[in-house]
Amino acid sequence: MLNVLAAFPSAVVTAAGEPKPPLIPHIPELIFGFVMLGIVYLVVAKKVVPNIERAYEERRAAIEGGMQQAEEAQAQAEAALQSYEAQLAEARTEANAIREQAREEGASIIAEMRNQANAEAARITESAKRQIEAERQQAIVSLRQEVGSMSTTLASKIVGESLEDEVRQKGIVDRFLAELEAGEVRPEKVDS
Repeated sequence: MLNVLAAFPSAVVTAAGEPKPPLIPHIPELIFGFVMLGIVYLVVAKKVVPNIERAYEERRAAIEGGMQQAEEAQAQAEAALQSYEAQLAEARTEANAIREQAREEGASIIAEMRNQANAEAARITESAKRQIEAERQQAIVSLRQEVGSMSTTLASKIVGESLEDEVRQKGIVDRFLAELEAGEVRPEKVDS
């Protein structure tokens, strides 16, 4: 047995000289351990655990609040999405209505412009016809005067008599031109 004691120099020896088994602790150490364990337990129970539980409750409330806020935000986002889609559909409908109205207005403007252009063309055509008619009348009058003047001069030379009298000349020329227009005058062949 001494060999055992020599192997465990720190082994406790009892009063009878026998060594005490190493697994059984000393009573004073056991009491001191229980007292220290109680003190640690009290410190942990009074100081550490409430702080941990308070942090746990705050974290749980934050997570639940965050989840609730996330659900509310998701509901708001869905409502905003529905509102946006409704506004988008309304805007598309309004854009189609505006496009149709613009087409109709464009067609009416084009029709109005065509009517104005046709009226302007008719006015210009009528004005041109009047102007042409006036110029034709003026040319007829001018030609009558020239033809009358030349025919009187020529007739004066042929007849040998002066036909310079204005009234007589005008009457002869008018009668000749009227017969010419009526087709009563036929060209005659004159021998030279």
